[in-house]
Amino acid sequence: MNVKYQKTIYACFVGYVVQAIINNFVPLLFLTFESTYGIPLRRITMLITFNFGIQLLIDLLSAGFVDRIGYRASIMLAHIFAAAGLLGLAVLPEILPSAYAGLLISVMVYAVGGGLLEVLVSPIMESCPTDNKEKAMSLLHSFYCWGHVGVVLLSTLFFRVFGIENWKLLTVIWVLIPVANACVFAKAPMAPLVAEGENGMTMAELFRNKVFWVMMVMMTCAGASEQAVSQWASTFAERGLGVSKTLGDLAGPMSFAVLMGSARAFYGKLGDRIDLDHFMVGSGILCVLSYLCISLSPSPVFSLVGCAVCGLSVGIMWPGSFSKGAALIKNGGTAMFALFALAGDLGCSGGPTLVGYVSSMASDDLKKGILAAVIFPVLLVAGVLFSGRFKVHHVTGMEK
Repeated sequence: MNVKYQKTIYACFVGYVVQAIINNFVPLLFLTFESTYGIPLRRITMLITFNFGIQLLIDLLSAGFVDRIGYRASIMLAHIFAAAGLLGLAVLPEILPSAYAGLLISVMVYAVGGGLLEVLVSPIMESCPTDNKEKAMSLLHSFYCWGHVGVVLLSTLFFRVFGIENWKLLTVIWVLIPVANACVFAKAPMAPLVAEGENGMTMAELFRNKVFWVMMVMMTCAGASEQAVSQWASTFAERGLGVSKTLGDLAGPMSFAVLMGSARAFYGKLGDRIDLDHFMVGSGILCVLSYLCISLSPSPVFSLVGCAVCGLSVGIMWPGSFSKGAALIKNGGTAMFALFALAGDLGCSGGPTLVGYVSSMASDDLKKGILAAVIFPVLLVAGVLFSGRFKVHHVTGMEK
């Protein structure tokens, strides 16, 4: 590793911690919002949809302006929007006539930051000189998981000590992390994404590339496989299994995040000795089994075990798909990374939304909703197997 870029790499790690706060703090409060503000579960589902929907829109638009304003300005804006949206959660529901509107506006603001983070952090990390790009990318994405663990653990401890009614104070505390990391990125060195004298591919060139579309499907399924369980784990544990909020948060989303982070850290440590395709196929099969365990097991204990194992199984999916795309499509540039993030966030939005929709149709039975989402890991495994046809055939970004 080039010592010069250590600060940049550490800032990227924290950037994914910020992303974890954005995506995983509010789901811990779903039932609190329901009881405090009288918001039904079907409307709370829209908070997930809007979060990832806005992130998806930013992914699409960012290809047109990130190169223009620069990566440094863009990554700082990402953190500013994240901080502003989190702060809005504590303020807007109390000052607007509709608490739901306040929550929705806040989610939309921090989702802008989340969308930018998704587009920017991975390519900034990819551009830094490292010995093994796939290992570095997996390690980077493990910090999303450790951020997820920190959000769940520290939030649970806070609620236990100070009471769930003081959640607004905790929200303000979380704001400090994106503010501090924005200051770090202001001074951190940035390496060029595309080699000097070369140009990144245009969207038209990407759209003509067959492997690009395979990677887009894989990124979509990676996001959906991960978030379909992650976003509903706390609510599922409390309502579907009848356990307390403290136990539900610890046994559901935190165990999910710990094992997801462990899978990513494991590949980040030993990735140079493990075939990525084999690891992803095995993980996809394990993910299918975990979904079946969650949704079909009559035992609450086995269902919670299924939630945890699901975290282990999805760990490699997002960073693995991203690394495969970056390796197979050279000089994809900002447009490719933005579209990969778009596909991933489409999955992050679509997976939990499908679970919520099917659950609502089945009298709020989350088990049936999660069973419907098994299609995502199945498609991802198919994508990995199909993408094997393209190895070493795409060395310039265009098919030979």
